[in-house]
Amino acid sequence: MDTLLAVRARGITKCFGDVVALDGVDLDVTQGQIHGLVGPNGAGKTTLLGLLLGLAVADSGGLQILGTRVGRALTAPDGVAGFVDGPGLYPSLTARQNLAALAALRAGDARTAGIDDVLDQVGLTDVADDRTRGFSLGMRQRLGLAAALLTRPRLLVLDEPSNGLDPAGKRHVHGVLTRLAADGTGVVLSSHRMDDLEALCSEVTILATGRVVFSGPLNKLAAENRELDYRIRTSDPGAARRLTADTAGVRIVDDSVVRQDAEVLVVRAMTPALDELVAALVRSGIAVRELAPVVSPLEAAFLALTDQQEAGR
Repeated sequence: MDTLLAVRARGITKCFGDVVALDGVDLDVTQGQIHGLVGPNGAGKTTLLGLLLGLAVADSGGLQILGTRVGRALTAPDGVAGFVDGPGLYPSLTARQNLAALAALRAGDARTAGIDDVLDQVGLTDVADDRTRGFSLGMRQRLGLAAALLTRPRLLVLDEPSNGLDPAGKRHVHGVLTRLAADGTGVVLSSHRMDDLEALCSEVTILATGRVVFSGPLNKLAAENRELDYRIRTSDPGAARRLTADTAGVRIVDDSVVRQDAEVLVVRAMTPALDELVAALVRSGIAVRELAPVVSPLEAAFLALTDQQEAGR
């Protein structure tokens, strides 16, 4: 089974002086999977990404990448590409020249095969000959992704790849990552954008104070989560409110902050009770026009799990 894993980490520990950045971390990332890495600032996400990219080595524990055990050398493992803390670019060079320079460093010559293709993939063809000093944050992020794609990686490691992206840029990046995973590339990405992670990732790992507090499929995370608050808009708000009050396991919450009009009802429930409420509304002839969590299941679980970990320190 390990041959199907892009990343297999067991008991990874990394310290910087007296600071324990990673404390016994286990991580499995399957080939062809987009795996999200979530955690508050200082949780150890950047350190873990750095280990995967060969920018640091663990103090203890075992790490295998693409089936090969990682040693003590500070070099990127074969087949791995990506960036941490933003891509390194030459501001005086154009986008195309930046990629050509990177290709020359990696290949030992100035071969540029594939440059136009990766620029097109990330949506930068129109600015390929513009100097990068004038690029926005989102454009630099996309160019960093293009640089990683030049190597045709089998494991792609990205730190906040959607940072600064406009909707069009996000669409390009999401499309690239989805296609890569479909073709068998493992992708590990760290992000504070819960909506991006929920849209892209099949599994997530949540870190807090250097430890794993959850790792697994998103649907398991949602199933294990506590009650969530949901916005419900119906065709008959008054009748919906009365019916909600009579439904076991569902509570109407103080919705003055999140409710912006009288037609919206905010309720708190676990999934089975919410399902029963929706069924009861339909049986009563009340149309459900909107049903959405006030806070996403991933964000709610993230807050709950990390708060628990902080409280137990």
